[in-house]
Amino acid sequence: MGEWQAMLNDATAFGAKRAEFDRNGYLLFESVLEPQMIEDVRTALAPYLAADIAGRNDFEGLKTNRVYAMLAKGRIFADLACHPLALAFAEADLGKECLLSECLAINIHPGETVQPWHYDDSHYRLPRPRTSLGVSAFWAIDETTELNGATEIIPGSHVWPEQNLPGGNTLATFGDKRMRDVDDDPGARSDSIQVTMKPGSLMLAKGTLWHRGGANRSDKARMIITPQYCPGWTRQLENMALAVPPSLAATLPERARELIGYSIHPPFMGYVDGMHPGRVLAAS
Repeated sequence: MGEWQAMLNDATAFGAKRAEFDRNGYLLFESVLEPQMIEDVRTALAPYLAADIAGRNDFEGLKTNRVYAMLAKGRIFADLACHPLALAFAEADLGKECLLSECLAINIHPGETVQPWHYDDSHYRLPRPRTSLGVSAFWAIDETTELNGATEIIPGSHVWPEQNLPGGNTLATFGDKRMRDVDDDPGARSDSIQVTMKPGSLMLAKGTLWHRGGANRSDKARMIITPQYCPGWTRQLENMALAVPPSLAATLPERARELIGYSIHPPFMGYVDGMHPGRVLAAS
């Protein structure tokens, strides 16, 4: 049994990690995934990365590949979204009825610039400070370093009242298609850190934690996969009903089906024609 498995089986140890998560807004677990799972992820993603579809704006990254609708692109991604380590903290923060809000791969190529500062549950547009409405998992598929654009975070910023920061994301960001120099950093800060990770490592972040993708000054791409979770009573970022067709959803593990919306938030949020969506799916 590894360290993280032992922690999940020890209420005191898990409670201490939850307190650390509440205090700092993030957690890091080294080398969680087995090498074979990492290779399986690479294999499943290969045809989609080969298309080399670049981001559409400064937020997505003009030198970055983003692959969406992941649970429709390979069973391995359902396994990743259901990983017990990530789910333990998502369920503890958001409730057992939490949903998968989105799941995507982010492949940052050489020359990519820093992303605007943002927090992942900002789309709810509720005033800060407040309780986080999300947990984001960042799985390192490649090693992430200061040189190749490891994710930058501001520890403790999940409790800040600021609605925006210098160099932060705005609605205008999504229309910004300017190519910038890799060293152009309008949001440089002295209180941020880069979270470097070995392949297979996991970072968890509160939905209110300020963070951004780093600039890639290396000569190779670096990739992470980020399943992001939300409370069962909120709207998911990705429309899972269309991203994962019912015929495919029916083949997924039960917990994965629940995460994409074939579940009920008590007492009856999510019903279909007066019935549990899982029953409707099974009968279709």
